[in-house]
Amino acid sequence: MSSPTTAAPLTVRTATTAEHEAFLRTRRSASFLQTPAWASVKSEWRSESLLWERDGATVGAALVLYRQLPKVKRYLAYLPEGPVLDWAADDLASWLDPMVRHLKRRGAFAVRMGPPVITGRWSAAQVKAGIADESVRRLTELPPTERSVEGARAVSQLNALGWRHLVAEGGFAAGQPQYNFVIPLRVSTSSTTGDNPTPGDNPPTGDSPTPGDSPTSGDSRPRSADEVLKGMNQLWRRNIKKAEKSGVVVTVGGADDLAAFHRLYVHTAERDHFTPRPLSYFQTMYAALNGAGDLSELRLYLAHHEGDLVASTLWIRVGGHAWYSYGASSTEKREVRGSNAVQWRMIVDALEAGADVYDLRGITDTLDADDAHVGLIQFKVGTGGEAVEYAGEWDLPINRALYKAFTLYMERR
Repeated sequence: MSSPTTAAPLTVRTATTAEHEAFLRTRRSASFLQTPAWASVKSEWRSESLLWERDGATVGAALVLYRQLPKVKRYLAYLPEGPVLDWAADDLASWLDPMVRHLKRRGAFAVRMGPPVITGRWSAAQVKAGIADESVRRLTELPPTERSVEGARAVSQLNALGWRHLVAEGGFAAGQPQYNFVIPLRVSTSSTTGDNPTPGDNPPTGDSPTPGDSPTSGDSRPRSADEVLKGMNQLWRRNIKKAEKSGVVVTVGGADDLAAFHRLYVHTAERDHFTPRPLSYFQTMYAALNGAGDLSELRLYLAHHEGDLVASTLWIRVGGHAWYSYGASSTEKREVRGSNAVQWRMIVDALEAGADVYDLRGITDTLDADDAHVGLIQFKVGTGGEAVEYAGEWDLPINRALYKAFTLYMERR
């Protein structure tokens, strides 16, 4: 809701962890990257919690990570998938200006943030058709099923305020992805009769709440596991059934099982040619996100077949938003479909936890069938969800000379 023009001015101050967490508990959804616990995971960065206040009431919060410029005590202030504030406001300057002033006093030469604002959506059927169409190479070449007026307004304001949109090839910026694939777990009751969605690749998604919004019991209801399953394509449903018949068993592990996950993850990294994170990273992440009381939780899932670990994943939930965070799979026994089995278990558990959305995280924007990245999209699109475009990451230079030096430094790394 837009802030009234007669409202008292907003102020920004440093917050305690308890204050920050207390505000996030009032929100239906906020990124796990904006929880104080995430600062423990990114311990190589200096961190700070911020609160926005108006008339003594807390109305916004942020986790800020500070990266120091080499040899200079100046910092890039980074707010991954944040800050958590009223992005529907028509006066974003009143929110962002006091934040920038605060960060400048802290020694920031620039601010980077990733507004949790969706600007467009594409149905699974659209994405599938785009991959099959040789004339379509990018997701953005397809007209979205929905364009967000609020998202467009936020982007327009950021441009007018001098923020710079970071454009990266394929939709992956230096920080977080601009395109995600999600499965809505609630459906509007105002436009449905209560019947199950039609089985196929394109379940009703236009009535689903925007991730981050607060659905109310009066205008939406949870989808059933059967509805979600019927919304998947035939291959996904067949693979889930095949995993069950093959005897794949999915369990939730504990901290002691992270080493087994990590061995499979390293194997996956070698096969798929990416640099793996160390085991200590996941141990810290597990302890941090599970140490914040009821605000956040991280679960480790393991899929075994006849005693062999064939797939393993990490699942995160904050409020009504659940994420698939990391995954690993064996090269052997791929025919038993452990990856499908473990994903299905996480989706069912997200439903049982009362989540509004299951987020499979990033995809690139390529729909070129010859592109190596298209396989990831095809795997996710089979779940019958929708592709969503976020506003992306934005920079505001405060000291232009230092910002230019930092940009050149990052380009040369």
